Amino acid sequence: MRAIILKEVGAPENLVLADVPVPEIAPNEVLIKVKAISINPVDAYVRRTQAALDYVYRYQGTEPHIILGWDVAGIVTEAGSEVPRFKAGDEVFGNFKFVGQANAYAEYVAAPETEVVLKPAHVSFEHAAAATMAAMTAWQSLVNVGKIQKGDKVIIHGASGGVGHYAVQLAKHFGAYVIGVASEANRDFVMGLGADEFIDYRSQQFEALVTDADIVHDAVWSEDDKHLERSLKALKPGGTLLSLVIYPDQPFIDHAKAEKNVDVRRVNVTPNETYQHDLAYVAGLLATGEMKSHVSHVFPLEEMHKAHTIVQTKNTVGKVIVVP
Repeated sequence: MRAIILKEVGAPENLVLADVPVPEIAPNEVLIKVKAISINPVDAYVRRTQAALDYVYRYQGTEPHIILGWDVAGIVTEAGSEVPRFKAGDEVFGNFKFVGQANAYAEYVAAPETEVVLKPAHVSFEHAAAATMAAMTAWQSLVNVGKIQKGDKVIIHGASGGVGHYAVQLAKHFGAYVIGVASEANRDFVMGLGADEFIDYRSQQFEALVTDADIVHDAVWSEDDKHLERSLKALKPGGTLLSLVIYPDQPFIDHAKAEKNVDVRRVNVTPNETYQHDLAYVAGLLATGEMKSHVSHVFPLEEMHKAHTIVQTKNTVGKVIVVP
């Protein structure tokens, strides 16, 4: 089968097309013919950072090929002997083996049955693949960790991005008042997602405009804690700061609790006991149209490097998809 392998840590051009064996499945796995692959910022980070490759990909150094990727939609071609839920011909999607070696940049992948769900019939493979890691990141942040409730005032940073555009829609689904933060060029897009207010981060100081948020969903790719400090100022006492990228240190967490009674939580997206249920809920929202994926770019498999080049800018609107 065709797959994209990483020759060595570094530039997007290090992702090259190769022929590799079709994976064998374990008794609890399904073999999926891949129809669409979603590319995330973490993909680009792992590609160019050895420490991330070692940790996120679980690189051992003995692999014949390094195949990245965790998000797919496709068609089941074979089900393991311990898989009662799926059969050949089922259309599924999911984000699986994260952290670990999912090897999703390929024409076929082996996926645990507990980490994929049925794709809604009228939702395209591209739009289903998009709603895997990104949508589940938003879900785990706002729902599982943030415990979002009807009437909450929620600030969504990066509201036009992959995670952000799902976060806006999820927050509205649960009855929150949503303030989307993005660049002015994306105002109409963010408001079209259902946001109640919009803040242009380039010309406005969000923490000066909002000081009574219940939840701040902070997914800003910054190199320090300054953005988290600003997000802390935007919260009311007793609020929750959800940090998706920066790892806040213990002194920052303790200070937030002591000064404002704010809970600072770092969100990590990993499969848990509710993963399949949560992903099925997302599938239901896609099926009814209450949640929609915005796909800004679609590339063929052999142009994976172009997808990575765009994703690593961290300014992508919606999602970038690759199709084998």
